[in-house]
Amino acid sequence: MVAMRVASIVLAISALGCGAVQRPDGGEGLLPKGSEVPELSAADQQGRPVALRGLQGQPVVVYFYPKDGTPGCTEEACAFRDAWTRYERAGVRVIGVSADDAAAHREFSQEHGLPFSLIADPEHVWSRAFGVGTFLGMTSRVSFLIGRDGRVAKVYADVDPGVHADEILKDVAQLK
Repeated sequence: MVAMRVASIVLAISALGCGAVQRPDGGEGLLPKGSEVPELSAADQQGRPVALRGLQGQPVVVYFYPKDGTPGCTEEACAFRDAWTRYERAGVRVIGVSADDAAAHREFSQEHGLPFSLIADPEHVWSRAFGVGTFLGMTSRVSFLIGRDGRVAKVYADVDPGVHADEILKDVAQLK
């Protein structure tokens, strides 16, 4: 009886998208450290093209977040904004990704003066490529630091929105 209940719960969680994500590269779960960055491109909230592999040669942060305007997501975005001068000095590109549409991203970006790109991912193309799960249509909060070589240098699966921007800058300083 207990085994049936556990199986039912696991099935329900999987149906909600909480299980390991099958990536297009055939892997499962979060893209691991050392993996080549997926070949992805999209227009950001201002209509500017962002081609992930085209950013090779500089460190890049790709951070996935649930929803524009929510408290944790606003705190995280504003922490990147507040550290922006240090990110520029370190030559780091920041890209935020959520399932919100471009109009929501434009409004969110303007409201908070965000100086970095936000990618609309309503079809979860970017999140699936990185193995990031979704729950009720919202993207999980996970970040990836990509090194100058175009490979994942660090995966942040447990993000504290208030200190995350500073945490990444410390890790960027350790990149070769």
